[in-house]
Amino acid sequence: MFPFRDHNPSRRRPYVTWGLMAVNVVVFILYMPLLNDPVALSGFFDRWAMIPAEIMRGEAYHTTVTTMFLHGGYMHIAVNMLFLWIFGDNVEDAMGHWPFLIFYLLCGFGADALHIFSNTASVIPTVGASGAIAGVMGAYLLLYPKAKVDVLLIIVVLVKLITIPAFVVLMAWMAFQIYGGIGSSGVGVAYWAHIGGFIVGLLLSVPLWLKLGGPDFWKRTHYHPPHKPTF
Repeated sequence: MFPFRDHNPSRRRPYVTWGLMAVNVVVFILYMPLLNDPVALSGFFDRWAMIPAEIMRGEAYHTTVTTMFLHGGYMHIAVNMLFLWIFGDNVEDAMGHWPFLIFYLLCGFGADALHIFSNTASVIPTVGASGAIAGVMGAYLLLYPKAKVDVLLIIVVLVKLITIPAFVVLMAWMAFQIYGGIGSSGVGVAYWAHIGGFIVGLLLSVPLWLKLGGPDFWKRTHYHPPHKPTF
């Protein structure tokens, strides 16, 4: 079940969402030649990716930021930027540009923290914007749980485009992260970073939700973004 788009693009131009996407893509392009050189790529990630064991030793704190703008390959960055595009614009619209940027970074730090504490001795470099983007998804879940999201449903060779409420997509995604975090070693996927980012994003968006009216906001908007869908 792969999210493809939502039906409520933001009313205002999501400059921060666009900017974050641009920075991620530009950074990826700059080190893309290293993808064909495993030794060089490993050295690059050793310097700029977050390694839990180093953080626990009080080293390389800068990597808690730089890791949010690194990706391991083409599909990795493509999926992350698609998720940021789908869910980021509406959350930025609700929060405002600068608060959204601060929120995004805090979600990334929360994702880093839970990932580190899930395996403090790990020497595996961690890369990806997915922890911060998971926080955006957590905020979207709270603010717009019934917003319509188009997903590609893939069952073996059957591919079908269906429309379902955001809470179904996001809760299914979260359940998969929890299952992955508990049920496997998590090698190759930072499940606990995703879980941490999602939880932090959900909690940080509660004050905004209450300011908008809490349950009354849901009633006024019918659990959707507060403007008519474009399609």
